[in-house]
Amino acid sequence: MSKLKNIVVKKYGGATVATPEKIKGIAKSLIEELSAGHTLVVVVSAMGKTTNSLIELASQISAKPSQREMDMLLSVGERISMSLLSMSIQDLGKHAISLTGSQAGILTNSDHENAQIIDLRPFRVISELEKNKIIVLAGFQGVDPNTKEITTLGRGGSDTTAVSVASGLNATICEILKDVPSVFSADPKKIKSAKVLSELTYEQMMDMTFWGAKVLHYRSVELAAVKGVKLYIGPSEGNHAKQGTYVRSYTNPKEFKVIHEKMKNKMETAHVLSINTIETVFKIKMKSHSIHEDYAKLKELFKKNEIIFPQILSVDSDGSANTLFITAPEEMLSMIKKIPAAKDIEISDGIATVCLTCTGVPTFETQSQISKKLGDLKISPLKIQMSALSVILYIDKTHLAKAVEGLHGLIDDLDQTTAG
Repeated sequence: MSKLKNIVVKKYGGATVATPEKIKGIAKSLIEELSAGHTLVVVVSAMGKTTNSLIELASQISAKPSQREMDMLLSVGERISMSLLSMSIQDLGKHAISLTGSQAGILTNSDHENAQIIDLRPFRVISELEKNKIIVLAGFQGVDPNTKEITTLGRGGSDTTAVSVASGLNATICEILKDVPSVFSADPKKIKSAKVLSELTYEQMMDMTFWGAKVLHYRSVELAAVKGVKLYIGPSEGNHAKQGTYVRSYTNPKEFKVIHEKMKNKMETAHVLSINTIETVFKIKMKSHSIHEDYAKLKELFKKNEIIFPQILSVDSDGSANTLFITAPEEMLSMIKKIPAAKDIEISDGIATVCLTCTGVPTFETQSQISKKLGDLKISPLKIQMSALSVILYIDKTHLAKAVEGLHGLIDDLDQTTAG
């Protein structure tokens, strides 16, 4: 059993490692953190828009590149980042080693481009940590232990890598470091009045990320919740004590300073906490009496066209047809658009979703406030869907900006800036 203590897993997003200068800055900050007595494991994404560039490169070669070869291609991006960061740390006089997903013992199933982690055997990571090295891991990738094939975990997979490693090493915290200071109540690039959310529960974060928040991949939040990994989302530079968002279990309300102070004299309450969007939703209508048959038919269709199965948002059925609302990374949606027309499958777009996640179960009063605001904005939703924490609106894509700006006004004017 390893005696390693104070392990901190730090994941750096693509924008934070976009240039050699940024990589050198990260290396310097990591060395400064060593003085605090932390044992460091660093997970990196590909530099900047490298993954997009590789996808575009593949499209210039093949109209329908195989998923196996795409994994071989895309896994290169993170390997570039890890090698450069490791070199930079070494040049500053400290020991570091870069490891691929397979070298780090990240074992996955066989699903190319969207694999799931089935086991973690970080023996080499532990061995290198015991030699007082900073470990730099390539995010987003693993290996199928049966076939030895390289696999990737899908868009946002580096987040899942970091949480998985944090769980396997019993890390003190998993830090997701980005070019933004925290999680906000809405996209701060679009809503100037967006508020900092300094503390969230796993459940809130899962709803927010499933319905479009880009700060984390929802699979990584689910894994963190199951494994009890404490998450921090914050800036790659600056004072963590005064910025950022903490995500953890709501087992002790007093740990949640802002929410506790607001709710300590109340029993049940729920107000709108955040608004997130999915900008492109496809509607797939299939004329069948069996949703199981439709799933099987779609799976075969996507497999034939080398497309990963998309994220299903909801399913409607009227007895003669089933309608699936789906989303996926932009490159996958582009490939779905190119699927030849079939008489029993109708694919259309022009839909977006707006998700209003609440501090608790949305009450009738909360839903009534939302419907009134939509009326004021003269927006008629195509569909309304509920979850335990959220109200999800399916609307015409052309109304998205107006809807988000108007509905953000429902967010309670709390001071959400106290550090967690």
